[in-house]
Amino acid sequence: MIAKYEWPGRINHDGIENLSLQSTYDITNPKDEAHRWMAITMEDVSDAWVRQVIFEHFAGSAVFIEETANRVTVEDCKSLSPVSEIGGQRRNTFWTTGGQTLFQRLYSINGIHDFATGYCTPGPTAFVQCSAWQSLGYSGGIDSWSSGVLFDVANIDGEPLSYMNKGQDEQGAGWNIANSVLWNCSAAHVDCYQPPTAQNWAFGTWAQFGGDGYWYASNEILSPRSLYYAQLSDRLNKDVSRQAAILRIETEPSSSPTVAEAAVLMAAARKPATTIGDWVDEAPKRNAVNITSSGAKTIDEIGYKQPALPARFPKMSITNGWIVRGNTVLEGKHFEAPWWNGNVKPDYIKTLAKPDVTRWVPGRTGTGLTDNLDDVAAWMQKDNIVVLEHNYGLWYERRRDDHERIRRMDGDVWPPFYELPFARSGKELAWDGLSKYDLTKYNVWYWSRLKQFANIADEKGLVLFHNNFFQHNIIEAGAHYADFPWRTANNINNTGFPEPVNYAGDKRQFMAEQFYDETEPTRRKLLIAYIDKCMDNFADNTGVIQSISAEFTGPLHFMQFWVETIKQWELTHKKKEIICLGATKDVQDAILADPAKASVIDAIDIRYWYYEGNGKLYAPNGGQSLAPRQEERIYKPKAPNFENVYRAVHDYKVKFPSKAVLYSADAYDHLGWAVFIAGGSLPALPATTDKQFLTDASAMLPVILPGDPKDQWALGNSAKGYIVYTNLNDVKLDLAANAGYQAKWIDPKTGEVLAGEEQVKGGNNVDIKNPKSGEAILWLMRK
Repeated sequence: MIAKYEWPGRINHDGIENLSLQSTYDITNPKDEAHRWMAITMEDVSDAWVRQVIFEHFAGSAVFIEETANRVTVEDCKSLSPVSEIGGQRRNTFWTTGGQTLFQRLYSINGIHDFATGYCTPGPTAFVQCSAWQSLGYSGGIDSWSSGVLFDVANIDGEPLSYMNKGQDEQGAGWNIANSVLWNCSAAHVDCYQPPTAQNWAFGTWAQFGGDGYWYASNEILSPRSLYYAQLSDRLNKDVSRQAAILRIETEPSSSPTVAEAAVLMAAARKPATTIGDWVDEAPKRNAVNITSSGAKTIDEIGYKQPALPARFPKMSITNGWIVRGNTVLEGKHFEAPWWNGNVKPDYIKTLAKPDVTRWVPGRTGTGLTDNLDDVAAWMQKDNIVVLEHNYGLWYERRRDDHERIRRMDGDVWPPFYELPFARSGKELAWDGLSKYDLTKYNVWYWSRLKQFANIADEKGLVLFHNNFFQHNIIEAGAHYADFPWRTANNINNTGFPEPVNYAGDKRQFMAEQFYDETEPTRRKLLIAYIDKCMDNFADNTGVIQSISAEFTGPLHFMQFWVETIKQWELTHKKKEIICLGATKDVQDAILADPAKASVIDAIDIRYWYYEGNGKLYAPNGGQSLAPRQEERIYKPKAPNFENVYRAVHDYKVKFPSKAVLYSADAYDHLGWAVFIAGGSLPALPATTDKQFLTDASAMLPVILPGDPKDQWALGNSAKGYIVYTNLNDVKLDLAANAGYQAKWIDPKTGEVLAGEEQVKGGNNVDIKNPKSGEAILWLMRK
């Protein structure tokens, strides 16, 4: 079978050259990372190049060639003075996961993995005349099973060149390189091991040696100087010395020179050796870049059209106790953004990765990596997801997914990174091996990503449910607390929590009581500033709901503190945000019973309590230092049913008709109609639910039907009409005398209007027949 191969959007014959690129950073923080990470990345490109470019201060990579790129040459470039933490995914200076890539005449200072191949880099990959000075880590394969790699006349100052089994390092890389060659290379240590069913070769190597690969002529200089260019010359059958631009060794290493030869060598020794860095500086003389425009117009001459501002959905608000955009009830599924776990291997990315907002993988975009936020919004719309529930990550990096409590021996953190709200200080070392946090400074990238998504949510009619805190860090497994920024060992702010941590049974932790002590002076100031930041970040958005914490089963006094802090913010800023009360029932009821605090609350979230199917109330008390799932293990509650979901929502809707009531407890996702018909907001209804039907509902509130029939529930507004959810064969209503009504029926499975409609005349005990057996929804509109 023969098929035409196409790659839409792939570009070719493009290059970047003759530039000096600098990343501006905070000069007071030598480990600052709130600046540019990647200077040049290449993806979906073929037959491309980078040449004669100087890179300064970048945190991540000077050049990163992704797996969708091939036939790329990077030459005559220098990377100088990178600024970052010393850790994983930092300073991978010249890095490739693409195919048929040539890196030649490159100079790197203070990189970590100065010259590197990534996951299953297919090769051939050649690093020719590449030199790393004062390197901070090894060069070679920094992930699994690259093949066809050649390091040719490469020097790694003070660190290894590595072809070996990395074991659990580098996210469990195992064998990093196979069927690859080292030729005339030097390094502090060279690892050349033989993988199963494969081989690695080292020729003319200068180093401390390790490995059972093939070794030949160690501590000798082999001819030809460059294996790559010797093979190229043989293949092309011509002289390629000008193209090779080899930095030749002009002196002889004789151990018995003549007097005249010794004199010449002594004179030469008075000068510093010519480095690859010097050689790169001479590149414009050897191969000048043509900078004439040849008639090409600049962008200023061509001009460009300003992009049209995207149309926005109507503002989100709470109207008549409903969360609406414009005057249409918002409905749809809820999605809890990931907050731990994951990896960057292709099989995981393709099959298991889920979208997120504040997850970060340097230089890589896509689901499971650094998500494109427009794509996240499009995915939500396609899947009828209206709410994205977000909280900060349980921990920053993936090594902690092992649930160990240990201090890491280095900062070789594993991606993807779940970014946290606070900035690193650049000082001392936290438990994960990177610098400690400064709780008075905020992670610019984290907050800007949330802000960007909130803006998109307002454009697309979506909702960001923003949990200010995440209780998971301070309850259950000790590992949850190990890297927590508020832990005393992880910040420079003297938060006052005990160190060493007294883990229960040397495994579990009970830090909730201490964390929820808002009276401790240092922490109180930090907490108030942080809550204010949560509010400030979304001050001009309408589609954000603020809630205290994911998994919050904390005490009343901390909830009171949170509400009081927000009240003060709203008074100061003269703004009213949408504040949601999500807590155990006792805490919710106490806040709502206090008029001063209840006035701050706009929405009530039934999340940590509910009525079981047998009608029994499941409602653990707050402040017991137990997580929701721990309480469920103790009490073993039964699942709720339609009637009892309705009951929970209806009770609060009747008591607080002007507030929105959400139901996020067990079974919320498949009992959305029970939530809706009780007057609950953000119900999980079918994607095809009629929009006019939802608009009409926004003017209604729960009503009791004549005789309070079993298996029928209703919303109503005598001036507008009624919506009745029924399991019976007919609906009986008392309607306004002499009024006319139009009756339509909705299929609960689809939310769509069934065929046929009926004209109904008002009066008492009007009987309207269900056109189908079983569940149906009557939509009765007053004319």
